[in-house]
Amino acid sequence: MDKIIIEGGVPLNGTIRISGAKNAALPLIAATLLCPGEHTLTNVPDLRDIRTMLTLLETLGVSYSWPEDHTLIINSDGVNNYEASYDLVKTMRASVLVLGPLLARLGRARVSLPGGCAIGARPINFHTKGLQVLGVTLELVEGYVDGSIDGRMQGGTIYFDIPSVTGTENMLMAACLAQGRTIIKNAAKEPEIGNLIDMLTVMGAKIRGRDSDCLTIDGVESLKPATTAIIPDRIETGTYIAAVGATGGKLELTHCNPRHLPSFLEKMRTVGIDIVEQKSSIIVSRPQDLRCVDVKTMPFPGFPTDLQAQIMALMICSHGLSVIDETIFENRFMHVAELQRMGADIRVDGGRAIVNGTGKLVGAPVMATDLRASASLVIAGLAAQGTTTVSRVYHLDRGYERLDEKLQQVGARIRREKE
Repeated sequence: MDKIIIEGGVPLNGTIRISGAKNAALPLIAATLLCPGEHTLTNVPDLRDIRTMLTLLETLGVSYSWPEDHTLIINSDGVNNYEASYDLVKTMRASVLVLGPLLARLGRARVSLPGGCAIGARPINFHTKGLQVLGVTLELVEGYVDGSIDGRMQGGTIYFDIPSVTGTENMLMAACLAQGRTIIKNAAKEPEIGNLIDMLTVMGAKIRGRDSDCLTIDGVESLKPATTAIIPDRIETGTYIAAVGATGGKLELTHCNPRHLPSFLEKMRTVGIDIVEQKSSIIVSRPQDLRCVDVKTMPFPGFPTDLQAQIMALMICSHGLSVIDETIFENRFMHVAELQRMGADIRVDGGRAIVNGTGKLVGAPVMATDLRASASLVIAGLAAQGTTTVSRVYHLDRGYERLDEKLQQVGARIRREKE
């Protein structure tokens, strides 16, 4: 197990290339189950979660290769198994994305319940209710969702009480091969869903309503393999922007998409960070002291929950009170106790955190509790005086490609060691 050691207080200067988005790559990999043939995905990040998903697909009969950097070739000719076991699903809850494609392809799926995780429960009732609308028979057996259908699924109208990203993705994939028309109302609108719709469209799916909360899918009898590029990782982009805000300096972030971060970039400008947007890059610097802001996490295009921990670390570096409301996950403040070890003044009241920014952090040994919490601890360590040691960084490796190496390239005093 690795740990990351940071000597803080150094501004970041230089250029960082943003990797492909984990949260876009995972559903696109799952979508290759929908039809036989050889699919090609480009700009795929080499991450722990990606390799876990590929391992799961191998157990279902898929083969793959990475012959070139970040290009993934998946052959789904041999799909013959419909069970996603607990041993794999428990390590990455996005594994539930195979449920819809397996039912569409094989007429049967047995997928372990993902259960809860460090940032809160992630129920799959949106997935199961939507599939039942399409005619799937489902039952819960020994911790597994067991689904089956005779023939093709039948189109219907699916309504989500609240927008669900993975729920929307699973229903999209299932409905592509259903008979008739499916309408998904109150669908999630995240850019990663648009990336999936683009791939499914190239495969031959008929989908209308991209980037809206109402998606209409006219089912087709069959699909064909596709070549698709993974969109840039907006959460990685936001993490490096927050890091510049905490440390000072100037970074150019290339191969990103500023349009995928509307609310976050607006908040960063309010904080006092200078943002220059270009078509596929962002130049970011901090010319002044940080101002405190209030934040409320919301579904896209609102402020992303996956950047809540990072902006909390940034607000500690400001002066004054900030209120951060977390509305997506009920237990996503586990990083607070670790930030407090570094001198942060934070009070948690339910789904709200009140941050008293003092502009001062002191290096300390801390422990990552989840993926985005680990990023906030790295940001805090970069801004702190002294040495910060972040343990359990396997969380970080689930969603950030070579983060320590990228930060080294722009001047950070950061290194990785074995525990």
